Amino acid sequence: MATITKRELAIKITDRLGERDHKITQQDVLEVIQTLIEEITESLAQGDTVVMRNFGAFQVREMKAKIGRNPKDPDKDVPIPARAAVKFKPGKEMKEKVATTLKIIREKKKKK
Repeated sequence: MATITKRELAIKITDRLGERDHKITQQDVLEVIQTLIEEITESLAQGDTVVMRNFGAFQVREMKAKIGRNPKDPDKDVPIPARAAVKFKPGKEMKEKVATTLKIIREKKKKK
């Protein structure tokens, strides 16, 4: 399974927009992507929920304190403090599209 970087995403977006006769550079697209990431991060840091219709919602949830185990020494308790964590809930359109990829994922695992 491939990993798509920010740069590769910018290239794909630039190419797609270029097919529609939009004159935009990869640098401009990278700047938009980076600004989007910064704005989402800032909103989440303020405790807000960020919703993008048909894509999904980002929200901050409290993870309660708990006791974990040290894998190297399972007899030892390791306290894990409470923390804030970002959760992503995919939108309906994304869920439906991703649901069809199970066959592709299994085929890629077989090739490894």
